[in-house]
Amino acid sequence: MATGIASSQSQNNNQSVMDPRNPLRDYGRSALDFRHQGSGNFSYELPLGRGKRFLNGLNGMPDKLAGGWQFNGIVTLLSGFPFTPLVGSNQSGNGNQFSPDRPNWNPNFQGAVKTGRVDQWYDPHAFSLPTSGTWGNVGRGVLDGPGLAEFDFSVFKTTPITETTRVLFRAEFFNITNRVNFGLPNPNVFSGGQPSPTAGKIVATTGTSRQIQFGLKLMF
Repeated sequence: MATGIASSQSQNNNQSVMDPRNPLRDYGRSALDFRHQGSGNFSYELPLGRGKRFLNGLNGMPDKLAGGWQFNGIVTLLSGFPFTPLVGSNQSGNGNQFSPDRPNWNPNFQGAVKTGRVDQWYDPHAFSLPTSGTWGNVGRGVLDGPGLAEFDFSVFKTTPITETTRVLFRAEFFNITNRVNFGLPNPNVFSGGQPSPTAGKIVATTGTSRQIQFGLKLMF
């Protein structure tokens, strides 16, 4: 019933079965099931310098400066990972210290369950607290967290020194657009029997902010 061997492998879904006497209630999406993924890459060498389409008459230092430039990019797009709303306490009273208890759907709620806001990714009023000693009817992995988008870019410059010796310069920009990719929201809906003020709140990011690194390599 668990996606991973340990909770650290799939933190977006609890690794405990909610009702051990009815494990099929935990049948649902894998914690690693993001529904959409897109990725692509490109590499383009500028046609400049000796033997190229443009400026092919250059020699000496002008040719070394103009030629050998290459642009590269990697684009990664992911939709959100599923996560499971939780009561936040052992409402069922079965003694499970991991508190996998899930709430009920609120039949009187109207509107969108998922708000998509960082301060409240889902509306806690879409759920109701199960009666003490019972489990809720919300399924496993019924909501999606934030997606991810990242563009990595690099510039290479290869400069020949002799027939067998070259210098490679690299400038690499990870997440060059500096896009903020948000982590998972707080799954605990209730606190003290009432909707929690931090339910659905996102307090962390995933991935990194823009990072830049340079490298110089002598090849012979």
